[in-house]
Amino acid sequence: MRIDLHTHSTASDGTDTPAELVRNAAAAGLDVVALTDHDTVGGYAQATAALAGTDLTLVTGAELSCRTGGTSMHMLAYLFDPAEPQLYEARELVRDGRVPRAHGMIDKLQALGVPVTWEMVARIAGDGSVGRPHIATAMVELGVVPTVSDAFTEEWLANDGRAYVGKQEFDPFDAVRLVKAAGGVTVFAHPGAHKRGETVPDEVVAGLAAAGLDGLEVDHVDHDEPTRTRLRGLARELGLLATGSSDYHGTRKSVALGECVTDPEVYAQLAARATGAQPISAV
Repeated sequence: MRIDLHTHSTASDGTDTPAELVRNAAAAGLDVVALTDHDTVGGYAQATAALAGTDLTLVTGAELSCRTGGTSMHMLAYLFDPAEPQLYEARELVRDGRVPRAHGMIDKLQALGVPVTWEMVARIAGDGSVGRPHIATAMVELGVVPTVSDAFTEEWLANDGRAYVGKQEFDPFDAVRLVKAAGGVTVFAHPGAHKRGETVPDEVVAGLAAAGLDGLEVDHVDHDEPTRTRLRGLARELGLLATGSSDYHGTRKSVALGECVTDPEVYAQLAARATGAQPISAV
């Protein structure tokens, strides 16, 4: 059984539509895929409809933007009730902050001599939740950087980079509490991804575990083997589940669906803990 619990569609910063993501996941030989767009559930309906004719199971979710002690982090939330009012309002607050943030980064880039415009970024984002990858894609189109990843440096869009602008984010302890209240489960996404900037200290992870965090995303393309070994040990010490995922973004990144996967027993435990929603299979 092949299970990928972290993917993105055009509902946020992926390049596959939700329907294409489902079809591509089935073609890649996955049995279970989670749709975890940034701070939105906008792709659920299309992804669910695309399950017809496949043997794929869809896990609904979202990747929540969080910050603790000045450090950004992402929280994967699975199988929560998307209509639960408190979590819904908190997600909308974060999403509403994305547009002014993008304008701020565009202004900084223009001041640095990069002729990126809001019109370019809006075209690239389409109906998705606008974010840094859309601005990075515009920079690639302009020939400023060769790839999207090359825009995520201190010179440009990395945390505290020259064109970086902060955003409205969840406190991770609030995120765990809100998702749990909405019947969902939480996994700390790519906790050891040092290339992305400063990482959260282990003592904060321990505090999140005590507050109800369910797991750590251990097997991830941004984690080398020593990091995976350390995180697996930390998960075991704190009683957390260890997941694996691709963090697939379509053609925006070179990562393939199913490049890292989750153990079926771990997936079963996550699904069993959720009461807000259940995995969806084709009828």
